[in-house]
Formats: sequence, C-alpha cells, structure tokens
Amino acid sequence: MSQKIVLAYSGGLDTSVAIHWMREKYGVDIVTLTLDVGQADDLAQIATKSKDVGAVSHHTLDVKREFVEDYVFPSIKANGLYEWKYPVSTALARPLIARKLVDLAHKEGAVGVAHGCTGKGNDQVRFEVAVKSYDPALKIIAPAREWNLSREEEIQYAEEHGIPVPVDLGNPYSVDQNLWGRSIECGALENPETEPPPEVYEWTSPPEKTPDKPEYVKIEFDNGVPVALNGKRAGPVEIIRDLNFIGGKHGVGRIDHIEDRLVGIKSREVYECPAATILIEAHRELEKTVLTRHELSFKHYVDKEWAQLVYTGLWNDPLREALDAFIEKTQERVVGQVRLKIFKGTVQVVGRNSPLSLYESNLATYTSASTFDQSWSNGFIEIWAMPTVLANAQKRLAQSKFLSRPQEKAQTA
Repeated sequence: MSQKIVLAYSGGLDTSVAIHWMREKYGVDIVTLTLDVGQADDLAQIATKSKDVGAVSHHTLDVKREFVEDYVFPSIKANGLYEWKYPVSTALARPLIARKLVDLAHKEGAVGVAHGCTGKGNDQVRFEVAVKSYDPALKIIAPAREWNLSREEEIQYAEEHGIPVPVDLGNPYSVDQNLWGRSIECGALENPETEPPPEVYEWTSPPEKTPDKPEYVKIEFDNGVPVALNGKRAGPVEIIRDLNFIGGKHGVGRIDHIEDRLVGIKSREVYECPAATILIEAHRELEKTVLTRHELSFKHYVDKEWAQLVYTGLWNDPLREALDAFIEKTQERVVGQVRLKIFKGTVQVVGRNSPLSLYESNLATYTSASTFDQSWSNGFIEIWAMPTVLANAQKRLAQSKFLSRPQEKAQTA
C-alpha cells in the first residue's frame, strides 16, 4: 500500500500539477483538502478536478465561521495591521489551513502534507512553521519550490500529462482571497510606479464611480467584536459579508503599498479589504473611548507586535498567546456602538457611545456646566514642567560656563 500525502488544494495549475508530480516522483497517494474560507470558488468543481487529476480522495470543509471567530475576531481586537496598513487577511487563514491539513493527515494515516507555495513568498513559512508546531514528525513537501519550473515549463508539463490548464491562465495576476480580504500581485503591479489597472479590482468600485450620497452604518461591539450592524443582530460571517458589500460599493478598502516580506524582499502589494478597513477603524475609535491613555499607549506596541507575529507565520508562538492575554483583558470594556460615514472611498467615524465610556461631558464642556476646576492646572503645570525646566536651566548654565572660559593660547612651534 502506498503512503499518503495530504495536499492543500486550490484547484489551480500549481496544485494540480503537484498531484501528478508527487505521485510520479515519490510514488505516494495524494489526498486533497480544500477549505471554504469565503473565497467564492466553485468547490464542487475543485473536488471533481482533484480526482480527475489523480487524487485518491478529496475533502472540502466549510470553516468560514471558525475562521472569523478564531482568527479574524482576535485580529480585530488587536487592530491587526501589518506595517499599519495590511489587515493580514491572507496570513490569518494559513494557520487554520495548516491545522486542518495536520488533522486530516492524522485521520488518513498520512506520512506528510504538501502545499503549492513558491520559495519567494511568505506563505511557505506560514504553512510550514504551523505544521511543524502541530506535528513535527510529519514530512512537508513543497513541490513548486522543488521543481523550480518556469510558468511555461509548468504548462508544458501539464499538457504532456493531461492535466487541465485553467482557461484564465492568461490572467497575469496572482490572487488570493477569503472573507477578510483579497490580495492581488504580479503583472503590471510589479512596477511600483504604475497605478493599479482597473481590472485588478473585483470587490471595490473606483471612488469616482461610487454613489454621490454617503451611507451611514452603525456597528455594535461586545467584548471587542462586532455583534450587530445597523441595529440588527447578526452572525459574524454575515456582518463581514455585509460590510464588504457596503464598503466595496463606496470604494472603501483599496490598499496599495510597499511591503516588507519575511524572506527579505520588498514587494508591491495591492489588497481589497472593505470590511476589515471599516471594522478596524470603528474598533480603534471605540477603544479610545473606553480605555485609559496608558492602556492605549501600551496596546499600540502590543498591536504592532501581534500583527508582526501573524504576518511572519508565528501564530502558534507563545508570545502571540501572551499578547492575546493582555488584549483580551482590555477588550472586556470595549462595548458600545460606533457610527461611520462611508463616502467616495473614505471611512469617517462620526459618532460613538458606550456604557463604559471614559468621556465625561461635564469635564470636557466649555460651558458654564463644567465641573472642571481650572485652578487645578496651576500646580499641575508646575509639576509637569519641572524636569524640562530643570534640564534647560542646566543646559544654559553649561553653555554659559563654556562661553566664559578664556581662549587657550595657540602653542608656538
């Protein structure tokens, strides 16, 4: 009986070629696995194609809710933005896929797992670090990294072995998507001076073609996660889908930036993340309403480190779990509603309220209703200024002594 390898299967050219290539090179049986994380692919067609290409069996798992609750929600709580711009949408799905690969490998009695990543990207690291952390005894095969074929050579291999070549192979762009975002790279995007062509976008309208009237949305949060949209309680998947539609209609969520990949390459990346853009903006504003200055200042650094860990494939690192402990504690008070104005590619917070708000109108107001005693500020300013005043006094004293020193006579030869 042949040994089994479980392959993360997308239905594309790379993973379809990988099925035949691994059978040919290693003499193994291939079990394929596809996860539904909201990518909107034809999953039935992918399952059929897997078996047509040569897999002994195929498994499809609907993990959309699990993806949102166990990966996206923690990212919202951490305001998860890599380099303060990218909502780590692709990165978040990788540890979930890796865990399901390992689970299926154990169930099937497989000796290893495989993925379709190349040797230039981040995903190879994300998959393999996660797999090793779940079961270091499993063999990991990266066919695309091993065969080192050009695109033309890969197509030729597919044609020679009767592997269906996708009809959209002429599309120059590489796309990955899930509920939390859509990433696009390659083609014209490899020139960082070139504006992304209109055809790279699918989820979002160009701002100049969006409605001329703004749309207002109200998002309710409980313990740091969204639970209702416009006054209607809804499930996590539904909320994100609705916000992707609303945001996309108004051109919100287009991201174009230079990104530092884990493997040391700077790459130009384009994303569409309407729901992520809206929810993170709303969440941060609600945090500012209910958390203290000291909590917000420290959480800023925690959030940055959290996103860095997720982006670099360290979802299972103990540090991420430790950071989550701090984040979870802060989110106990992130309760309330945020109202946003969405218009022509922009998201603007226009209102917020919380039963745990630290905003006190009787202190903040400039009217006669103010209860703030302005005389308090006299002593406060003296104490607050003391270190700065003393330091500058010492600086002036040192400068005065230096200027008053007699000039040393130049030595004669």
